[in-house]
Amino acid sequence: MANGKTHLTGMNAKTTLSAKGQIVIPKDVRDQLGFTSGQVFDVVPMGGGVLLNPQHKKSGRSFEDIMVGIKARYQHQGPPVSIEDMDQAITQMFRDRQD
Repeated sequence: MANGKTHLTGMNAKTTLSAKGQIVIPKDVRDQLGFTSGQVFDVVPMGGGVLLNPQHKKSGRSFEDIMVGIKARYQHQGPPVSIEDMDQAITQMFRDRQD
């Protein structure tokens, strides 16, 4: 019996469950999907099998740091705009979409 060995067959990959319950994801699949050592997955039972759903990695930045970056990138550069002007622009945008 194979212990955690991976066999590639055409477009599919086969892997064997080890005695410790471990499964190896083939390197070419890991590379294609950007999985690295330490990647955390949610294991979801589905239709007689399992789905491995990768959790998103955290950037390590605080919410405040992220907001400063967003504000700096998307800050309005022109003169001040009134609420009424914004409302008119939005109304016009919806009218243009209907035409």
